[in-house]
Amino acid sequence: MAMGARKQPLYDQLVDLLTDKIDHELRPGDYLPSERDLSERYGLSRTTVRLALQELERLGLVVRQRGRGTMVCDRSLQTANLTQTYSFTEQMKAIGRVPKTTILEFTEVEADKNIAVEMNARLGERLYKIKRLRIADGVPLMIECTYLPSRKFFALKRPMIENKSLYDMIEQDFHEKVRVAEEEFYASIARHSDARLLEIAEGAPVLDLIRTTYDMNNEVIEYTRSVARADQFKYKVYHNRAV
Repeated sequence: MAMGARKQPLYDQLVDLLTDKIDHELRPGDYLPSERDLSERYGLSRTTVRLALQELERLGLVVRQRGRGTMVCDRSLQTANLTQTYSFTEQMKAIGRVPKTTILEFTEVEADKNIAVEMNARLGERLYKIKRLRIADGVPLMIECTYLPSRKFFALKRPMIENKSLYDMIEQDFHEKVRVAEEEFYASIARHSDARLLEIAEGAPVLDLIRTTYDMNNEVIEYTRSVARADQFKYKVYHNRAV
C-alpha cells in the first residue's frame, strides 16, 4: 500500500494496513515490527507510527509491552467474563489457562475517609489490606487491592489467602455468608505503577473495577479495587425484552 496515496490521515492508513496484517498474516502472540522499523519501512515519522500503534491498542488488537514490543492480542473468546460470579482462579481454569497469584502486600491499616465511606466503616477502623497480582499463563492480567474489616476477620493470616481463594476463606474459615456483591466497571488508562506490574505501556487502556460484597446482615465484608488489562477481559450484558 502506498502511504499517503489516499485522502486519509497517514496514521489512519497505517492502522488499516496493520489491521489487515493482524487479521490475515499474524497470529496471537506475534510481535509487530518496532516503531523504528515501521517508520523506515513506510516512510513515516515515529510520531505517526506511535499514534497508529496507540490506536491499535485502543481497539484491543495489540498490547504494547515495555521492553518487549507490540504483541498481537488473542481476540478469541478465551477472555474472562467479568459479569459471571467472580473467581479468578475458577474462571482461568474454565478457559484452559493456568492461574497464579502473587501477593504484593498483606498488612493492617486504618480506614481513611474514602474507604470508610465505601465500607460503611468508622474513620480509622482497622482493616486488612491485601494487594495481589493476578497472572494467567505467565501473563499479568489484573491488580487487586482488597480491604476486609479486621473485626470480622481478626484471625486472618497470610497463609490463608496464599492457599485458598478469598471467598472460600471468607465462607469456610470465618463462616461469613456472602449475600450479594455489587460491581462497577469503567474504562481508564494505566498509571505508571500499574503499567509496570501489568507489563503494558503507561497510558494503555485498562478496566477499573470496584466490587463491594455484603453478608447476610447487609454489612460490607469486602471492598476491592482492581485494574485489569483491557485486552484480556470482556464485559457482557444481557438485555431481555419484556413480552
